This record gives sequence, C-alpha cells and structure tokens, in this order.
Amino acid sequence: MSEPDSELDIFGHRLTPRGLRERTGDTESVAGVRQVVLDNGSERGVRAVQLRTSAGLELEVMVDRALDLGAARLRGVPFGWRSGNGFRHPGLHEHHDEGGLSWLRALDGLLVSGGLDHTLFGGDVDATAYNYPPKQTVNHGLHGRLTAIPGRLLEAREVWDGERSVLRVRGEVVQATSFGEHLRLTRTIEVDFDGLEIRLHDVVDNLGFDPTPHMFLYHLNFGWPLVDAGTEFVAAISETPWRSDSVAEQGVSYRTLPEPQPRFVEQVHEHTLVAEGDGRHRVALVRGDETLGVEVSWDSATMPHFFEWQNLRSGQYAIGLEPSTHAVAGDAAAREDGSMTWLEHGDSRSYSTTIRVLDGADAVRASRAAIRALGDQPD
Repeated sequence: MSEPDSELDIFGHRLTPRGLRERTGDTESVAGVRQVVLDNGSERGVRAVQLRTSAGLELEVMVDRALDLGAARLRGVPFGWRSGNGFRHPGLHEHHDEGGLSWLRALDGLLVSGGLDHTLFGGDVDATAYNYPPKQTVNHGLHGRLTAIPGRLLEAREVWDGERSVLRVRGEVVQATSFGEHLRLTRTIEVDFDGLEIRLHDVVDNLGFDPTPHMFLYHLNFGWPLVDAGTEFVAAISETPWRSDSVAEQGVSYRTLPEPQPRFVEQVHEHTLVAEGDGRHRVALVRGDETLGVEVSWDSATMPHFFEWQNLRSGQYAIGLEPSTHAVAGDAAAREDGSMTWLEHGDSRSYSTTIRVLDGADAVRASRAAIRALGDQPD
C-alpha cells in the first residue's frame, strides 16, 4: 500500500492523489475494479472481478470458482497460464469422474486452490469422526472440492485511505455437507493502485462442531511468454526429498526449462526450501533474457511444503509453483504420521502469500540476489 503523503506512479508521472484527481474526473480511467459476468460457452454465468493498476497489472478474480485467480497480464502480456479448459461454470464439475482426476478439467488460470479438507491425490479416508453410521469413509478426488464452489462476494472496490489506495476484493467460500465438514474460507485479494504485487490473505475456520481435517494448497500456474526456453526457476533449496518417476525417465532439468516437448510426462519435485529470517519462503521464475519474472513468497510456518510442477507438454506448456500445508504423501499418510491439521469448532488457520511481477532486468536481478542470499540450489 502506498505510504501516507506519497506520490503515485501514474504512467511515469509522479502525482499525489489530489494531483491525479485534478487531471481526471474518474480515477477508474487510470486503475480500478470492475465486476463482470462471463456469458458464453462453458463459462456462461461465471462471475468475475477485474482488477487493473496504473502500472499495467491486470488480474481476474473468479468469484464463482472459489475466488481463485484467472487471467493475469502485465501491460497486456500474459504471465498466468491458460490451459484451454476455460473457467468452466462450477455446475459442470464432476467430482468423481475419471477416477477422481476430473479436477484437471477445472485447472486453468493463475491460481487454482486445493482444499479445504483434502489436497493431493485422492482415495478413501476415515470419516467416523462425523458420527454418522452410514458414512464410515469419505472419498476424495485430486485436490479436493474447493475450486468448484461459488464464492460469496463481500467487497470489490477501490479503497482510499488518505493518500493511500488499494484495489480490494474480499469474499468467502463455504464447503459444507450434512454429517461432514463445515469449513469456511475467507479470502482477501489486494493490489496497490499503482502496483505490481498481488497480496493474498486467506483464513480457513471450522464452523462445524466435529473435529475436521484441514489441508490447503495453492496451485500457482505460469505460462508463456514468462515460461519459455531458458526460463529459470530460482530458489534456495536444502534438499529435494521426492521426485516423480518421470524426472529420471526424461531427465529434464527442474531449474532451466526447455522449449515445449511433445507428449511430455509431467514432472513434480518436492523441494525443501530455506526460509528468510522473518520465516517466509521465497521463490522466483524468470525469463532467460531477464525481461520478465514473477516472485512468490509465503509464510513457511503455515505452508512448510513446496512442489514444483513441470507441465512442459506441447499445447499445455506451464510451470506450477505450489506452497502446501502437507507433504506429497498426502491425506492418509498425514493422518497416520500425526501431521494432519485438525480444526475444532472455531479454530482457524491464516495464510499470507505475495505474488510480485518482476518488470525488467533490475527487478529480476534483485529478486535473484535476495534468494541467493538465503542459499544455493543444485543444478
């Protein structure tokens, strides 16, 4: 957020808020918030909020897709991934089709959240805590039910506080069933009026009266032209305790990316990251020519695990950066080893994540230097 009495950077001009208002009758001509409803094909009826800053950051918040993030651009150039699925209406989602992999038909845009009571691969887990005899187990698909639940929009506006201004979207998503979980996600998304940084603050709380498992994952997806031959993944990595079998079979580097690969099999790495002094993890994805990058940082105490997802297949070409509450072994393993998060009535967990666009070589080099100061990474 801009500091009090500070000037805004408006298209290269340094202006106070008063100076800006002297030059335009509507500040939305420069940056603003707009609510829209998509109206064609499988997206018909999906509500979205469009955010646009004076620095050229453009972002869609998909209200009816759990307030996840859709298209993302810098001055018209996309950095968020588009898979081809589109932002399908949640009413079209089939949770249990394709052996629980139907979540992949909803995978599109900058952020697709996994949760709220399950992430990672699916299967049957114990449900006796809900004390409903016909329901001894519950079956989960890949990354849970969250992304197909419409949100309730609470706020979407330009907020001025004296000399400060942010574009803010706030809403809630409730995942509930009789004789089962009753969890609420309250999500706030903010960008500065003249900024290049997306701030995501989530709170998950248990509205029910049964002890309820909680798992949460951010599937942050980046595509071309940010992702291209020579693009580098930058992180301070102490170890990589798990890799998918496809890594050894294909031998594609986790660090420097090739061009699109025909029939590429996804590669997934679970990296153990070195945290900053304030307890935050920080990673970046930067083009080889250093013209563009993205840095992601988050609280390592609440999301201690991290996955790098490489989908370098022709026509799908993307990298996923995935902070997670739990390790790759998943739901059943977390219950067995005691690492599962259980929320009693009124319990909550908070999550703070920042996605910052690196605009040009100076920003890219500064981000790389800050990450290298934390530690190195293997080739």
